[in-house]
Order: sequence, then structure tokens, then C-alpha cells
Amino acid sequence: MSQRPRASLGRVLDDLGSTLLEVVAGDVDHPEGISALVIYDPLDEPVLAPRSLVLGVGIDQAAGTLAPLLRSLGAHDTVGLVVRAPVALTPEVRAAIQESGVALIGLRRGATWAQLTALIRAMLAEGDIGVTDHESLGGLPSGDLFAVANAVAALLDAPITIEDRSSRVLAFSGRQDEADPSRVETVIGRQVPERYATRLTELGVFRDLYRYQTPVVVKPQDLGYEAITVQRVAIAVRAGDEVLGSIWAAMDGEVDNERTQALLDASKLVALHLLRLRAGADVQRRLRTDLIGTVLEGGAGARDALARLGLSARRLVIVSAGLLAGDDHAHTDLERLADALSVHLSATVPSSAVAAVGGTVYGLLPVVVTSGSPEQRAARLAADFVDRVDGNLHAIVAVAPAGSDLSAIVRGKAQADRVLRVMREGHTGLRVAQLDDVQTLALLLELRDLAAARDERPAGAIARLMDYDERNNAGLVESLEAWLDALGDVAKASTALFIHPNTLRYRLKRVTEVGEIDLTDPEQRFAAMLQLRILAPR
Repeated sequence: MSQRPRASLGRVLDDLGSTLLEVVAGDVDHPEGISALVIYDPLDEPVLAPRSLVLGVGIDQAAGTLAPLLRSLGAHDTVGLVVRAPVALTPEVRAAIQESGVALIGLRRGATWAQLTALIRAMLAEGDIGVTDHESLGGLPSGDLFAVANAVAALLDAPITIEDRSSRVLAFSGRQDEADPSRVETVIGRQVPERYATRLTELGVFRDLYRYQTPVVVKPQDLGYEAITVQRVAIAVRAGDEVLGSIWAAMDGEVDNERTQALLDASKLVALHLLRLRAGADVQRRLRTDLIGTVLEGGAGARDALARLGLSARRLVIVSAGLLAGDDHAHTDLERLADALSVHLSATVPSSAVAAVGGTVYGLLPVVVTSGSPEQRAARLAADFVDRVDGNLHAIVAVAPAGSDLSAIVRGKAQADRVLRVMREGHTGLRVAQLDDVQTLALLLELRDLAAARDERPAGAIARLMDYDERNNAGLVESLEAWLDALGDVAKASTALFIHPNTLRYRLKRVTEVGEIDLTDPEQRFAAMLQLRILAPR
């Protein structure tokens, strides 16, 4: 299967319209598709693939940095730079646009960078579904929801949105500014605001929408919000008995037979495209998982899989991500983690590859740095990711050393797994770690595995103490362990045990008598500590 070309800059501007973006200056009619979306960080040089669209988050236009940046981006064949509007189009900036060939675009006030990133990524992803060049549904490119939205809007002569069951906006047509402020707010936020959704639920709109096959009409006066001045007409999008989402049109007037039939036809067309998107996403997810799994195994097909991922001859950092142990995790949580990490990394490392393989999410990052190390750069990206998703997912990330051949990738995967295991079992308070941070704990866990495989049990002094405690509930083992942890500091150990220091001194005397151990001998102390950590962990 060949892939449909990615969306061009002109297509992005046409679909997003004036609600979010405005062209400041430059040529936006490039026929080639956008290869990647890159967030510009003035403190960290990004990897810029040819035909990238760059988001200039936080650029200080007053500092005179815009013109030099445009010239620098032009050297990398960048298609456009988006900055926060309003943009001061000075003669120097205009000259830089002409010299570089980079279009300058303004992000309107009220829209956030996160919203813009999500919208553009959804459009770019349409080219990755894997349909043939000539495949279409209803005369429109398969899975192209924005094209479908515009076609339905033309059919109904009204701006429309296509939404999922959670009232998230999947795509929208042009002419949204012809509706009312509430529709603009919905489009910019990619979600029906909660106050409107709550009111629609109270009115029984969603109940009727999903129960009946015919359109549902919502009058502005029923909602009771000043920002809603245009009537809404909605119809459910179904595939058999399953409700996939809905179409919402902002239009006044009677919903006659002609409009009703147009909405029914539109809902069937949207259902086909939503099903194709779902199937395409599933196929792409499975393919990416298989390729990444093959690379990490390092077997016969690993080199070819690396080439198909576009990562041949690249120096890669392997990261593994998971969720903290003890949380109730479903398979969908792991997929959410993989999707979130993929979106996060692709913003700054566009050619990275991420997939959930066997209960762990792995990322292959071709990190290029001008200062520091690739591992440090990957760790910073991971820390930022963990902070961003902390409210929804308690993620942890392990970072392995960079390597450029398959053997190094396999070793990196094994090392990342060791680190992640320590973090999963809660032995550290770290959310992002490398082997240097947890090596001793990793060795202890591996020794514990070996001892368990051999059915090793405590022997000697520790065995005698454990047997005595079991018969007399004397607390000798925990007293010895607290004393060893405190490096022989009786006051500190007794505080940890919530007992009087004299009580601890008495117990330690009993330890030497019952266990037949000399606590002044460093070898015997080490042997006791090792058994307590490996054979009789807390």
C-alpha cells in the first residue's frame, strides 16, 4: 500500500481557516506536503527535517530575533513559521521572508499552542493511514475528515463539526466565524465546553440524538447562553447499532425533508470515513509495534525493520516507559501512554518511533545535540513528558545509552528494562532514571531473582534469628536491620523503630547471643545485610 501525501501548508490553512491562523506574509501554496511539525526551542537546537512546519512558541518578537530565525529556517527548507499574533511585519522581517522562502503565519489570540499542535497532527496523520492513492469514499479521500466536513458544510450551506461520543471535535468545516462565539470556542478547544454539554444533557439532547435516526434541533433560547445565537441541528453517526459520533450544523430555519435527507446521507458518509480511520489506525499501530519489536529483538529482520522505520544509520537512544506498580492498569492505559509519548516526542524529535510492546512502551529516539549528551537530552524530554501527563497517567521512564548498531540497541533495551523494573517496584522516588541512578538496586533485584530460582533461604545467624522471632515475637530481625541501616547509630535506629535506645541495646545483645553473630566483625555484618536484602526482604 502506498501512502497518501501529507497535508500541504495551503491545505492546513484552508481547513483551519481564519479561526486559528492568519497568513502574515510569504508563499503558502507549496504543492509538497509538510514532513513534520517541530516546536522551536531557542535553548535547544531542534532537528529540522526538510519541509517542516515550525511552531515558534515563546519567541520574543520585540528582541529582533524573528528575521534571523527566518533566515536560519530557510537554510533547512522549512515551509513556514507560526508565531503568536499580532505580528509586527517590519521591513527587516519582510526581507527575511523573501530571502528565506519561509511563510510567516500568526496564531490568533484565544487559541493555544496545544490546540494548534493537536489539530495539525491530526491532519498530518491522515497521510499515514496507509490507503492507496486512488482509494476514496463517497468521492472524498478515505479517512479525510476535514474534506468530509467541508463537503457536508457545502451540502447544508452551514458550518459543521464532526464530533465523537465524548463531544470532542474530530474535524470541522470552514466558515465557523459565520456561526456564533460558542462555536468558535468549541472549535478552538477541540471540545464542546462543559457548561454547554451539561445543558445539552439536561435537555435530553444526547438521549434523543443517540436514540433516534432523525436530526435533533436545539434552539438557542432553550440553552439560555448569550454566546449561542444560532440554532444547532445534530444527527448521530452510526455503524449498525454502534454510535460513532455525531454531526452538528449551525443553521437557522426549518429542518425540512430536503435538509433531513442531506443530514442522513452525510451521517452515512461520515460513518464510512470514521470506520476507515479506525481500521487504518489499528493497522498502523500493529505495523509500528511489529517493526519496533523486531528491532529491539535484534534478530534477522531487525535491519530491515530499522530501515522501514526510517532509522537506519542513526544514533538512537532507547527509552522504556511504564506505569507505577500498584495502580489498576488496563490495556487501554498502556495504549494511551504510547500515544501520549509518541505525540510528545515527535514534536521535538520528528523521526522518533514509539510503540507498546509486551506491557512496556518503547521509544527509539534519533537524538542529535549540539551540547551535552544524547542521553541527557532524552532524559530532559522524558522528564517533561512525565510532568505533562502526571494528572492522568503516573508514568515512569528509563533512559538507556545511545548506540548506532543493532547490538547496541539490543543492549540498550535490556538496560532500559532493568532500570524500569527498579522504578516499577517502587524502590526509588525517581520518575525518570538511567542505570547510574539505580545500578545497585538493579543488581539486588537480579540477585534476588537468582536466589529465588535456586530456592535459596536464609542460613546461619539470620535463620536462627528468624526462627527465634517466629516463636517469641521478639523483634530481633527488625532491630538488627534498623541498626545496620543506621550504620550502628543506636539513637537513629531506635527512633526508626519507635522504641527506647536501651530497649534496642538489649535486643542487639540478644541478637549476638541467639544469632551467634559478632556485630563488630565487618564481614559478618555484610553477610547479615546481604541476606536481609536478598533472601529476607522487608
